Amino acid sequence: MVGWAIAVHGGAGVDPNLPPQRQEEAKQLLTHCLNIGIFALRSNGSAVDVVELVVRELETNPLFNSGRGSALTAKGTVEMEASIMDGTKRRCGAVSGVTTVKNPVSLARLVMEKSPHSYLGFSGAEEFARDQGVDIEDNEYFITPDNVGMLKLAKEANTILFDYRIPTAENEKSPLPMNGLPLSAYSPETVGCVVVDSEGRCAAATSTGGLMNKMSGRIGDSPIIGAGTYACEVCGVSCTGEGEAIIRGTLAREVAAVMEYKGFGLQEAVDFVIKHRLDKGFAGLIAVSSKGEVAYGFNCNGMFRGVATEDGLKEVGIWK
Repeated sequence: MVGWAIAVHGGAGVDPNLPPQRQEEAKQLLTHCLNIGIFALRSNGSAVDVVELVVRELETNPLFNSGRGSALTAKGTVEMEASIMDGTKRRCGAVSGVTTVKNPVSLARLVMEKSPHSYLGFSGAEEFARDQGVDIEDNEYFITPDNVGMLKLAKEANTILFDYRIPTAENEKSPLPMNGLPLSAYSPETVGCVVVDSEGRCAAATSTGGLMNKMSGRIGDSPIIGAGTYACEVCGVSCTGEGEAIIRGTLAREVAAVMEYKGFGLQEAVDFVIKHRLDKGFAGLIAVSSKGEVAYGFNCNGMFRGVATEDGLKEVGIWK
């Protein structure tokens, strides 16, 4: 028997000027989701059940970029994506381009458990969702006034809106977004959860609406097994940030790989991957190990995250 551990994230890369009220709202939601996961783990919930449960809660709340509150495409619609992985047998399921599914993470689990495939997208994923009887909503359900405003600003600047900012070299107090779009509004990000249960079983799940003003059909790292999500016998990992960089670095799988082949500990593996596998990209990740450890890392201003372990650790934070 090992002690359980859980981590949850609401996106890496945070505007340094994020209003205190927004910061508090984010912390309250992360604490709420942690408590849901803790209760389920204390009730002997399995790792894969708990990651689905927690990510469903995040998808239902419009604060972060998944489910309701997802970022909008250039067409003003949502194209959501999610994945889930059960590390005990390395089973996985993923979906992309879903527009009406209330909880994409649950559809991803159904792909894993009720289909012969690992990944379904767009119209095929929507057809499968209806065959499985999942909760469906009109596209308008997912669209929030905040994101409509964000899309307008992104279109005016003729750019894709990344959710993170980094300080310029000239003035560390003057943040500049990676794509040159000076916005003071808060843009939300991907959500994810990783869990190791008391049996040492690891699981991970990630869900997102993607980038604001993205091209229709764009697929990020979140539904890609080994990039945004990975779980195996030794760990579970969920990533967030610049999806294209995460895909190139196969970030989630790299954490497991250096643990398996280099013998790194969990936090050592996370630090190594963040430092050496992102090139010039910006991202963060959360991870658990089969030994009951929890870790996180990021190379940008901040990451919305919360962690808890059976031995009493409980932490919710945003900044470094």
